Amino acid sequence: MKIAFKMKTYNIFSIDEFKSIIESKSRLLGIDPGSKNVGFAICDENKIIATPLTILKKDKFDVLLKEINKIINEYEIKGIIIGDPLNMDGKRGKSSQSVRDFAKNLSTNITIPITLWDERLSSEASFKLVKELDTNISNKVKKLDKNAAAFILQGAIDYLSTN
Repeated sequence: MKIAFKMKTYNIFSIDEFKSIIESKSRLLGIDPGSKNVGFAICDENKIIATPLTILKKDKFDVLLKEINKIINEYEIKGIIIGDPLNMDGKRGKSSQSVRDFAKNLSTNITIPITLWDERLSSEASFKLVKELDTNISNKVKKLDKNAAAFILQGAIDYLSTN
């Protein structure tokens, strides 16, 4: 008989709980976990502007975790905001469950606060934004994941600063 152990995660919070925990001067990491790639963005310590950072392959979780830890240490990250791709009607689908599983795995290996942020339309919005800036299609596609991460992070930090 196989016994399953459910690991408790104490560092995944609602956005409002996250706000009360995060220091006023702290850099945050935005993550857009896609099926093949994971986009990353960071914000300044005043949480005013999100900047696209990098894109990593989503091959092996332990390799990805090592890279995330490097980013956390290098940029002195104090919290993580992960895009949650809810369905347009606000319900959770397969993609949302996959992101929640990713967040849980991350929370068992990283101790800083983590929250999920509704990312509906973030990829589409970031693609349109880059289109407005008149860059070529191949550049848009190459940068989509990190731009989507910045879009997610910007939405969350705007919310954190106004509420």
